[in-house]
Amino acid sequence: MNKPRILIIEDEKLIRWSLRQRFEEEGHFVDEAETGPLGLEKIESTVFDLVMLDNKLPGMSGLDVLRAVRAVDEDIVILMMTAYSNVEDAVEAMRLGAFDYVSKPFKMDALMLTVGKALETTRLKREVRDFRAQMKRQFGFDRILGQCASMKQLFDMIRDVAESGASTIFLRGESGTGKDLVAKAIHYNSDRANRPFMNITCTALSESLLESELFGHERGAFTDARQQKKGLFELADHGTVFLDEVGDMPPKLQAKLLRFLEEKTFRRVGGVKDIQVDVRIVAATNRDIEAFVAAGDFREDLYYRLNIIPISLPPLRERGDDIRIIAEFYVDQYATEFRRGPRHISEEAQRKLMSHYWPGNVRELRNTIERAVLFCKNDTIDADDLVIGARAPTNAALSTHIPPEGVSIQDIEESLVRRALEQTDNNQTKAAKLLHLSRDQLRYRMERYGLL
Repeated sequence: MNKPRILIIEDEKLIRWSLRQRFEEEGHFVDEAETGPLGLEKIESTVFDLVMLDNKLPGMSGLDVLRAVRAVDEDIVILMMTAYSNVEDAVEAMRLGAFDYVSKPFKMDALMLTVGKALETTRLKREVRDFRAQMKRQFGFDRILGQCASMKQLFDMIRDVAESGASTIFLRGESGTGKDLVAKAIHYNSDRANRPFMNITCTALSESLLESELFGHERGAFTDARQQKKGLFELADHGTVFLDEVGDMPPKLQAKLLRFLEEKTFRRVGGVKDIQVDVRIVAATNRDIEAFVAAGDFREDLYYRLNIIPISLPPLRERGDDIRIIAEFYVDQYATEFRRGPRHISEEAQRKLMSHYWPGNVRELRNTIERAVLFCKNDTIDADDLVIGARAPTNAALSTHIPPEGVSIQDIEESLVRRALEQTDNNQTKAAKLLHLSRDQLRYRMERYGLL
């Protein structure tokens, strides 16, 4: 483990000596500078975990040094030292970003506690910085695979949107097309990247829990509200909130979301105070939202408010050679993960991949390749190694799924849920699997149709 590096900028030699002795006893690496300019030279050439900075220096004051350091590195942790009790200087130092302000003569044990907290702050700042850099690499535009014309248009659009000040974006596309990946790419390539990215699936929670998660609640707002809780909108201030499956949001919350989008203010559940935040909303749905609006299940005014910048993600079956490109990417990824060595896809297997309808889109392709790499006995994945579901439905089969006149989409959905439960003897896990839903998504629909 590397020793923490501390720079002492102090004109009094005895103080530098005493601090060096104590810090080195604690196992720290220590460097010294007796003037502000010399300290700045050392900061430019070496990465320090902590700077101990005297306020009264000859020529260039400590506050001037603090300003200069902040102009170069906003994250460096600086602990100011002074022999004078000057409240104005202390306030100015804290305003400029000093970690703390300590008075001479030092009580060494108390000072070491402060130094320990400062070094822990440095460690946490670097972890956050490294995590953000990792997220930016992981969700860079180059991580979204595709070379077809529709994907190139998509890349151009999300780049423009990420760099813009657009506060509301609406992602449309079938399940498995990568809406969550696009939402993260927009966030981590924008000027909001250093702020939180919060995501929630609107069908994963009951109405009351979803409201509390989004808007927070006050203590005593309901039976189990034992303390105040901030919601995602509040926690993500100056960042991004990703609302997945927003088309299934309950009507009460649709109204509350509309007010938030229009006014950028909200109230916690049980609260009386308006809270204002600055967040970018990225909403997504795999539903035919226009049909939901026509059926009265989704507010028309909310639809228009969300649909300011619509972005459509093409289904995998329309992306041509992208299927092969994505398959090869996942072959390499899972071969490395499973330590299976290099793998290839035979021409016959490629033809099989290209001919499939891919109702589950990229998610289905990824799962297919993962199974193939795991169970393939050779270095080449052949057609027989690919376990793929049914092909695209025929026109005759499709015609049986067109609802008769007067039958709503909700009626069909309720019927499917009932049939799945009947076929599995009310085993919710099995029924959810039949319907290609999570168990929470199934329970949400069961509650919606009075089946719980």
